[in-house]
Amino acid sequence: MIGSPLFRSFFLGGFECSTHRRRCGRRLDQVAATAHDRFAATDYALLKAHGIEAVREGLRWHLIEASPGRYDFASVLPILRAAREAGMQVIWDLFHFGVPDDLDIFDPRFVDRLAGLARAFAGLLDGESDDVPWIAPVNEISFVSWAGGEVAELDPYARSRGRELKRQLVRAAIAATEAVWDVLPSARIAHIDPVFHVIAHPDRPHEAPDAEAYRRVQFEAWDMLSGRAEPSLGGRPKYLDVIGVNYYPWNQWIYNGPTADGTTIRPDHPGYRPFRLMLHEIARRYGRPLFVAETGTEGDRRAGWLHSVSREVRAAILRGVPVGGICLYPIVNFPGWDDDRHCQNGLWDYADEAGRRAPHEPLAHELRRQDRRFRRIRRGLRVLGA
Repeated sequence: MIGSPLFRSFFLGGFECSTHRRRCGRRLDQVAATAHDRFAATDYALLKAHGIEAVREGLRWHLIEASPGRYDFASVLPILRAAREAGMQVIWDLFHFGVPDDLDIFDPRFVDRLAGLARAFAGLLDGESDDVPWIAPVNEISFVSWAGGEVAELDPYARSRGRELKRQLVRAAIAATEAVWDVLPSARIAHIDPVFHVIAHPDRPHEAPDAEAYRRVQFEAWDMLSGRAEPSLGGRPKYLDVIGVNYYPWNQWIYNGPTADGTTIRPDHPGYRPFRLMLHEIARRYGRPLFVAETGTEGDRRAGWLHSVSREVRAAILRGVPVGGICLYPIVNFPGWDDDRHCQNGLWDYADEAGRRAPHEPLAHELRRQDRRFRRIRRGLRVLGA
């Protein structure tokens, strides 16, 4: 049903949780860097005060499985229990870019190791919470495959192995999903990837077929998971339970080749595609419920971006697209992946020693306004029986 909510609130908050290594070898830990591990309860109270009752969180795999097959969930239990006490619904990312020190992501054992983590964590959830669990087995299969396997911009910093890595991550996502369902048959599974639009440069119209072929790459992981492509990987329609789409201001660009950075196009460009049409295409292609799993931007543009995305999502919903939520990502500012710069892209800033976080008031105001608008739309859809 179009009017049926996926989550306890339409707006969600996403806590940045990347744990991959920089090229220099230094490992990131964004949960610790943002002090969310210390102040989860305080953070959840802030979210609830703004009407947010659902979040995205991630496991820090390298801390949980420091040696193969031995799991220590001390790093996640305080967050899990704080969420339970706050009545906060959580989507748990199992793999958010970082792997344990002893594990090569290309190694066939990666698939079994992720499945083992999934099974152990599902057992933990089974004993800690009565909520219907939400799991995202592998965050951004397509992005990791391109950035980490094709152009060496992300751990594992490989080149020309993107297709190989994508197959590996799909196998792992399927194995992890089955492991979760073995323990928790009611678990909901979200497969999250960026959506984007690519066009040829007007001075190079001969590149239009290449640009369109590149645009369609965004569907490959979902096609593999559902068995529409490369069925030997084990994909089936049941694995596409819920689709999460990530959308940022830089997700539309002019094609400059398969490995080169594209030139970002803005909403006033004639080739810009409305986000509502992108959502409609995903819904029509897969027939599954979806949500905006990540969206946001930096600085003074934060409120305006939320206004724009919300307007497009409402338009999509009114066209019958089953969009079940929007996740502000990140919900708190974090230090940049590459240089530790203070990324001002959240609703709240760094915490002080007492856990207090200063809000970005324009974004807070816009969130309240958009939340009211979505509540009105949902009430109207329920009245209409949509």
